[in-house]
Amino acid sequence: MTPPEHPVPVVIVGAGPAGLTVGNVLRAAGIDCVVLECETRAFIEQRPRAGVIEEWAVHGLDRRGLAANLLARAERHTACEFRFEGERHRFPYGELTGRHHFVYPQPLLVTDLVREYADVRGGAIRFAVRDVRLHAVDTARPSVSYTCPDTGRREVLRCDFVAGCDGARGVSRGALPAARVRVARHDYGIGWLALLAQAPPSADSVLFGMHPDGFAGQMPRGPDVTRYYLQCPPGDDPDSWPKEHVWDQLHRRLAADGAAPLVEGPLIEKRVLDMHDYVVEPMRHGRLFLAGDAAHLVAPIAAKGMNLALHDAFLLGDALTAHLHGSPDGEARLRAYSQACLRRVWDYQEFSQWLSELYHGTATGDPFRTGTTLARLRRLFTSRHAAAAFAEQYLGTAERY
Repeated sequence: MTPPEHPVPVVIVGAGPAGLTVGNVLRAAGIDCVVLECETRAFIEQRPRAGVIEEWAVHGLDRRGLAANLLARAERHTACEFRFEGERHRFPYGELTGRHHFVYPQPLLVTDLVREYADVRGGAIRFAVRDVRLHAVDTARPSVSYTCPDTGRREVLRCDFVAGCDGARGVSRGALPAARVRVARHDYGIGWLALLAQAPPSADSVLFGMHPDGFAGQMPRGPDVTRYYLQCPPGDDPDSWPKEHVWDQLHRRLAADGAAPLVEGPLIEKRVLDMHDYVVEPMRHGRLFLAGDAAHLVAPIAAKGMNLALHDAFLLGDALTAHLHGSPDGEARLRAYSQACLRRVWDYQEFSQWLSELYHGTATGDPFRTGTTLARLRRLFTSRHAAAAFAEQYLGTAERY
């Protein structure tokens, strides 16, 4: 029996920051859409993810009525600290630029966006769906089918456009014909042991520790939870890092004269991330538009992933709204979407690659790379021009991309 079809202007695959932001933009404009998500609502509202949001992204959320809780609850960071050769070097980018970062864990943002989309703006969202498939995306009437978790029946959503926001392992990337897209990939050849500690941060800013044993980082996530990273071999087993060894390495790699000791606590998450990037070009095929990690992955080296997802979502949501409302420039904005996104994507990828050498160069065992890495680090604190250039990339505040 043929599954029943339900018409809707836009189907959004994936309920992460990108998909939910696109959905909220459309609902605010009175455009119907359906969000499909393979996980439950409880799961996506608790899944630990990034927490650093750039100021321009928060302003973009605020202009769309999506930042009330964030602005009330987020921490504002105006400095970071580099630790190398046993010394502390504070980098006050707020004083240099007048700009800052917001720290607001992604689960809180997703919770806000789900509530606004589904509970306030009345958007349709279907959780825990299975076997999502995209059909005829290169025609004027694409569709998306899925299995309903309640009835076990196949459902089909006939639509005008599909927004693929389902991440690196979703179905949207697979719907792109290999002959029509290019996937550029870069592997760093290193891993990061990602840790979430039930303990307050040991400093009031992000810490970057460059050490011969490997990189270490501290990223505050709130008054009682702290994200830590430790450089490790790619593919390493998290279970080979017992709690005592983790804290020993964190103390060792983040040690510096005059620094307060780290506050230890239970480790509530421990996983290994293999550092790699990829970019899909173009980010559109027919009526399918990719956004967020479905289109590009940037390693957490520079904390750029969620910011790029929001940038994509703003451009895509606004372009779809213009087109579906019959604006004269609507089609042109859809045609320009991929190129407009990719300019910022490639800039952030280049910065992540540059920053990786800064973080990991002293741990290579190569005296030449160690020497050039330390020269780069010292330059940040001796040259105003170098400091300003770093701050611009770190904050994502270039006038043009």
